[in-house]
Amino acid sequence: MNAKVTWKNGLAFTGTVNSGLTLPMDGALPAEGEEAAGFKPMELLAVGLAGCTGMDVISILEKKRQAVSAFEVQVHAERASEHPRVFTRIVIEYIVSGENIDPAAVERAVELSETKYCPSIAMLRQAVPIEHKITIHG
Repeated sequence: MNAKVTWKNGLAFTGTVNSGLTLPMDGALPAEGEEAAGFKPMELLAVGLAGCTGMDVISILEKKRQAVSAFEVQVHAERASEHPRVFTRIVIEYIVSGENIDPAAVERAVELSETKYCPSIAMLRQAVPIEHKITIHG
């Protein structure tokens, strides 16, 4: 895998990966009334973590024939107050909706993602405690 960022102006960059997909990045805080010009790098880490484990869990739940109608993964990350402002604690919240969802199937899917499949969790867990929470809506 290769990735690069190209400077646009100020603290704004465009990130590009092998596939040619691009992503706006910005480290500056937007002025009042303005929208952010892109993701901050630490936000991308959190989104990448959510996407990595989310893809695992939904794939496993589909294989277990769970009738999932909606699925969301939220990453709640606490950060150090001093620079370099690393993550100090992460809680991954899995929110599953559907009919007759088996809580044991969801727990097992999360466990497999966290212990076997998701490289983002495996890498970040070496630096920060990661916990999870599961919410099922019927």
